[in-house]
Amino acid sequence: MVSQTAQQFELTQQPPASDRSIAAWLFTMAAMVLVMVSIGGITRLTGSGLSIVEWRPLMGFMPPLSETEWMRVFSLYQTSPQYQEINAGMTLSGFKTIFWWEFVHRFWGRLIGVVFFLPFLWFLLRRQIGLSLAPRLVLLFFLGGAQGVLGWYMVQSGLADIPEVSQYRLAAHLVLALALYVALFWTALQLRHPEPETTPDRRLAGMRALAVATVALVAVTILSGAFVAGTDAGFAYNTFPFMDGRLVPAGYMPQPWYASPFEDIATIQFHHRVLAIVTLGVAVATWWRSRWIVLVQRARRVANALLIIVGLQVALGVSTLLFVVPVPLAAAHQAGAVLLLTATLWLIFELRVPNSSAAVR
Repeated sequence: MVSQTAQQFELTQQPPASDRSIAAWLFTMAAMVLVMVSIGGITRLTGSGLSIVEWRPLMGFMPPLSETEWMRVFSLYQTSPQYQEINAGMTLSGFKTIFWWEFVHRFWGRLIGVVFFLPFLWFLLRRQIGLSLAPRLVLLFFLGGAQGVLGWYMVQSGLADIPEVSQYRLAAHLVLALALYVALFWTALQLRHPEPETTPDRRLAGMRALAVATVALVAVTILSGAFVAGTDAGFAYNTFPFMDGRLVPAGYMPQPWYASPFEDIATIQFHHRVLAIVTLGVAVATWWRSRWIVLVQRARRVANALLIIVGLQVALGVSTLLFVVPVPLAAAHQAGAVLLLTATLWLIFELRVPNSSAAVR
């Protein structure tokens, strides 16, 4: 077993100071998106997502500052299906509780836009952003704006007749957020570590294939988790590993079969369980493979982190199910999914071979 790191292959050359600064900014942006995803999960879990029934992209930076304004937004909420069918009789004090979570969610999204745009201008004016990097950053900015529009489109689905947002729109909202996160994180890695440090080892191809399979499984499992959240499937079948005493639930994949993975609660939860266990197995295999390959120290640490995070994530998922989706556990489980995605992406990045990718400038 190869347990030592390949210190002799470590590269000492550092990227330019401007690239390190931009990378730190983008890492910060990625962290803010991770927090945004976590806040969004809490908003969903507390039933707060439909509390603000109007969308004011600019004026929405400010919360109600007077009793009159509070009564105005509360009166708007009282016309919504959620109030009329679920929260009828809610007091203004109760409304404020759910309002603040949704307000923080939207405020944080706007703050992400500001924290992205102002440093971007600063780096651009100082000519520290290269020609190849600038279009990518502009695209990321517009993706962030599109995420806000998609979020409002999602909320609208719960303001019509049924006080529940569409699970399809919820999944799309999460996928776009994670796409933005991945792009930010990967670009930051390319700037901070422009040259591959992978050591020459013919067994790397097999490990890279396992790492790619792991990240694909993580992505699909997260997507299935969005449908679990969107249909409240986590509140059913709160035992593990059996579902009502069966490994495969009764009535699995009812007709129409093509809609069952997205609309039938038993099918959705069963698929999420299976995907989680398969992901665990492939992630462990990836880590085990890494033990037999000479890796530089950073790559070794990322591989070890992958093993720890995937184990914690499965434990959080099972605990969330058994305890019937308590908010702290469920929110930690959602954040853990993003951290697991981060670890798998980082490992793939570390397994690049020399001359396989050019630095981003």
